[in-house]
Amino acid sequence: MSSNTPMASATILERDAQQAMGDHKVHPNEIAIGVVIGRASEYFDFFVFGIACVLVFPKVFFPFVDPLKGTLYAFSIFALAFIARPLGTVLFMAIDRRHGRSVKLTTALFLLGGSTAAVSFLPRYDSIGIASVYILAGLRILQGLALGGAWDGLASLLAMNAPRERRGWYAMIPQLGAPLGFMVASALFAFFIVNLDEADFIDWGWRFPFYCAFTINVVALFARLRLVATEEFARMMDLDRLRPVPALELFRHHAGDVIRGAFVPLAAFALFHLVTIFPIAWLALNSTTRSPGEFLIVQFSGAIVCAGAVAASGLIADQIGRRNALIMSASLIGFFAIGSIIAPLLFGESAIGQTIYVTIGFMLLGLAYGQTAGAVTARLGNRYRYTGAALTSDFAWLIGAGFAPLVALFLSQRYGLAMIGVYLLSGAVCSLVALFTDRSELRQM
Repeated sequence: MSSNTPMASATILERDAQQAMGDHKVHPNEIAIGVVIGRASEYFDFFVFGIACVLVFPKVFFPFVDPLKGTLYAFSIFALAFIARPLGTVLFMAIDRRHGRSVKLTTALFLLGGSTAAVSFLPRYDSIGIASVYILAGLRILQGLALGGAWDGLASLLAMNAPRERRGWYAMIPQLGAPLGFMVASALFAFFIVNLDEADFIDWGWRFPFYCAFTINVVALFARLRLVATEEFARMMDLDRLRPVPALELFRHHAGDVIRGAFVPLAAFALFHLVTIFPIAWLALNSTTRSPGEFLIVQFSGAIVCAGAVAASGLIADQIGRRNALIMSASLIGFFAIGSIIAPLLFGESAIGQTIYVTIGFMLLGLAYGQTAGAVTARLGNRYRYTGAALTSDFAWLIGAGFAPLVALFLSQRYGLAMIGVYLLSGAVCSLVALFTDRSELRQM
């Protein structure tokens, strides 16, 4: 195929779809809807697994150890996807270059939905022994590989088509997928926990949210493929703005930018699982006054607050600049962490304290996470934006969030809840250092 045509890197199916779209111009709002649907499906898959690591896996796959060790083992498996994710990005970028983005996305999303849904059919440890743990770990690795491949470039396409004076607003739109995905996952688990007795929930109820993943990912796939087939996407490919490049070439030119970019959103990513997955684990192991189902409903409300804060971050960034918005949110997370060190019992047996912690945490998460998409792409040139944004995000998740539930639970059980504040403060400090030493175009945004 000639490199001089807008459809040069497309497959036959992509070219047919682009011809079918004709001269239809895609409005940024249409791109936004596709991006949110796609991101929400990814986060749903990950949150379903994360919640199950606390409420299900210790009893189903690790009954041979005490609940604390079982949860720590489950969190170790949870971290495997974040290790595999950069490898998935490199693998699927090669598929993208050779076969086109439609093939890449179709393969990645079917793998993501299939590996998540397969967990629902996995036999218990009591049935097949340690093999169940190995299979669970394998499926988690497949999730990570698939999520790396699910990077579609639509967030970059959205940013390129957004009005300059509203780039902060459009940068936050993809991030709405996180609270939406958590809302769906937490609502499903809360429904089954509240309406089933424990025996039925552990026997079959927990499997339903995993089973739903395949259908959700199919819907997300069609929403994305429609946008990949547009003239705007083909034009950006022709201009090298959304073209995948080899990882080695990226690191030869932008290794420092990728590393620095991974640390910019560390405050948000450190907080991410400390308000979603870790609190459920702490309550399940330590609290006798609040059921997991009730707490999931509280977190569902917190996710609504988070979505509102994500939207607010876009308005704030357009007024004061993206860099200043990131500095502000990282500083607020730092103060929140210091408060958690000084008053660790806020998240103790008090139901009111737990609700306050979750609500404030979700609000700060929304303010910080809302602009991280812009943070990881602003420092890369057009040629390296697509691959660089994907790998920068992968490393940020790995460093900031991948091991957060495991480390947080271990520290809190060994040294007390105050250590959670120390852990979170370290993430905020890393973000602030990265922002103040940054010399990229993010300073002007």
